[in-house]
Amino acid sequence: MTKKVSVMIFHDELCQVFNGLMTALSLLRAGADVTVFFGSRGINAVHKEKVKNLKCMPDEPKEIGEKVMQKMDELNLPTALDMLTMLDLEGALLLACPLNKDIFEMSEDDLVDGVSVADPETYYTDIVMKADMNLSF
Repeated sequence: MTKKVSVMIFHDELCQVFNGLMTALSLLRAGADVTVFFGSRGINAVHKEKVKNLKCMPDEPKEIGEKVMQKMDELNLPTALDMLTMLDLEGALLLACPLNKDIFEMSEDDLVDGVSVADPETYYTDIVMKADMNLSF
């Protein structure tokens, strides 16, 4: 029996986005049926340009965030865009919040390939309520 997992990413801080995407990818590769929803500021993580400029710990002194980014590079970790591509190619459902898309003045063309806009009439009933696990980042 396949487990259904809903991962909701509400932040655009790179460490939060990275953790959400890595968790989703790990669960997908373990055999789960995974949906990743990007709402609130998390919508920036699926914007074609903004995803390339996400920062780690922007509320900390600049040198701390830069040190974390440097360490991630040294460890040769995948980028957020790399993980979005992997999730898409490996079968995860990637959804953007329609309300936040409009609030942040994005069009569907601004979204990373593989990301579609969620249907607000069915997202909660068909995805969230039927999930065996709901995780938020």
